[in-house]
Amino acid sequence: MRRSSAATDDVVASAGWRRAAAFLAIAGAVASCSGGSESSTPVDPDAPVALATTEPLAAVVPTATVVPTPAPTPTPTFQGWVDPATVGQNVGEFDGLLTFRGNPTRTFYGKGPVPSNPSVQWRFGAPDELCSFSIVGGESSKWCGTGWTGQPAIFDYDERRWVVFGSYAPALHFLDASTGERLLADLAVGDLIKGSVTIDPEGFPLVYFGSRDGFFRVVSFDGPSPVELWRLGADEVSPTLWNDDWDGVAAVVDDHLFVGGENSNIHIVRLNRGYDADGRVTVAPELIFNAPGWDDELLNDLGDSNVSIETAVTIVGDTLWFSNSGGLVQAWDIAGLRDGIAPTRIFRFWTGDDTDASIVIDDEGFAYVGVEIERAFWRGVQLGQLIKLDPRRPDDPVVWSRDLKVRVPDGVWATPALHRDVLYVPTNEGNLHAIDRATGETRWQTKLQGPVWSSPVVVDDVLLQADCAGIIHAWDVADTTIEPPKLWTITLPWCVESTPAVWDGQIIVGHRRGELIALSD
Repeated sequence: MRRSSAATDDVVASAGWRRAAAFLAIAGAVASCSGGSESSTPVDPDAPVALATTEPLAAVVPTATVVPTPAPTPTPTFQGWVDPATVGQNVGEFDGLLTFRGNPTRTFYGKGPVPSNPSVQWRFGAPDELCSFSIVGGESSKWCGTGWTGQPAIFDYDERRWVVFGSYAPALHFLDASTGERLLADLAVGDLIKGSVTIDPEGFPLVYFGSRDGFFRVVSFDGPSPVELWRLGADEVSPTLWNDDWDGVAAVVDDHLFVGGENSNIHIVRLNRGYDADGRVTVAPELIFNAPGWDDELLNDLGDSNVSIETAVTIVGDTLWFSNSGGLVQAWDIAGLRDGIAPTRIFRFWTGDDTDASIVIDDEGFAYVGVEIERAFWRGVQLGQLIKLDPRRPDDPVVWSRDLKVRVPDGVWATPALHRDVLYVPTNEGNLHAIDRATGETRWQTKLQGPVWSSPVVVDDVLLQADCAGIIHAWDVADTTIEPPKLWTITLPWCVESTPAVWDGQIIVGHRRGELIALSD
């Protein structure tokens, strides 16, 4: 399970280190993830960086009976949940970046132009305005700014361009993208908002988000102030494991909400959206399905109950994908959901360690999975921290896998970015890799200041990557066969864990000192 700052979200670190000592002879100090304080432990830039060249590994045979929906060439009459043709494309009736990684396939990163010589356009967050104290493990720590994944939504509504995001204030904020001023009052919640918000893609003025206070909410923004219309408590389903946080990002498709929780369940809600007599948006949600994201085999393999779901759910075709902190990658058939047929799990694969990065599906139906290394079980060590899976081969799905670790903990917290024939993948240690999608080989690599949890963004052949020195780096990646030339860098005041939102000449991102910043030319 993912950590943040000096405060940790889980209590498996010490056990993981003991297991690491048993399974790995990895020299050097353990790299610290960033977290609840305002500082992060620096990573030694001179530490050895091994360019792994592991051969593809076969998987331990997973439990699977049906092949998940691949991503074939779509037809104009596609009738399923998410057309595979939308891989890499914008979706929705609002013009904007509406959810983490832009669409339900988690493969749309924004709209250009990308600034060529960026400077600060505006800042939001007076001293300590985006800070609060949160209790983890019985201790209260100060948290500031925005965290993982924390990508703002940017969209046009009511003749304005809006920015909506959650923070450690803790609150949901509604800003004017041109000025950074509030369009609506903040909506305060009971604890930190870590994840990214989702704006309704079908034109309803609704935002969907979760918090560490135990609730996932639906909030309207079509009135003079935001209104909470509904909430789902993490304890409203059973059985549950781990805790009641909601860090994962929802997908909204055809009046249905799909979201995983740190109660370790996957939830599907029929929203029943509409408008009242005064023209205000309404919802009448029904929880129509939930299921544990674990099974007895996983708990047996792990020896612990850290199986929370922190990924953004991914949907391609009629298949719902997610993974959990126990490393269980799974796909569920949702084809019959509209007709009252319950989803069924059709693919199961164990990575061997915490898997919080969102699963990315490409236009050929392959799944790319980033994995952390914390427990250091032999299976996770053997498979590595980046895996390409072919769900059409459920008994032998591993196409290739890569060992990207330098030490323990390490691995991949950020969600990889697809760009033509490469995959951009940063590691906790700060190594940014450009991976050949076909072979799994590294085309080029560069060292940044870790921990790097911010996900890479590619718009108009410009690659953006933020790091924990607060630097946003930009490269020209028009030619994917060469090491790309650096275009520019800009330094923000503190570590950036959140993923930048890029839209129409702006880059908007928060950092851990306590601000949201807009950059433009």
